[in-house]
Amino acid sequence: MSLIGPRPHPIKLNEDFAQKIATLTSRHYVKPGLSGLAQCMGYRGETKTLEAMENRVRLDRYYIENWTFWLDIKIIFLTIISILRGSEKAY
Repeated sequence: MSLIGPRPHPIKLNEDFAQKIATLTSRHYVKPGLSGLAQCMGYRGETKTLEAMENRVRLDRYYIENWTFWLDIKIIFLTIISILRGSEKAY
């Protein structure tokens, strides 16, 4: 596991959404991270809707396809801000 990367989902959640989102498994080509772009942009916690999962996958794919050192720095910065502000979606 790395510091930044797509957050791993429970296996059951992957199985439930794999048939509905064709690009879901492409997230598995990189190491998962403790924090990720989708989490910093508000897509964290329980995923109740297909739209929320599609947005999470879209942001994870954006991260994978556009990775830079500076994007990781930005995500770390946004993660720290999220921790300080708190969120009802976080567990």
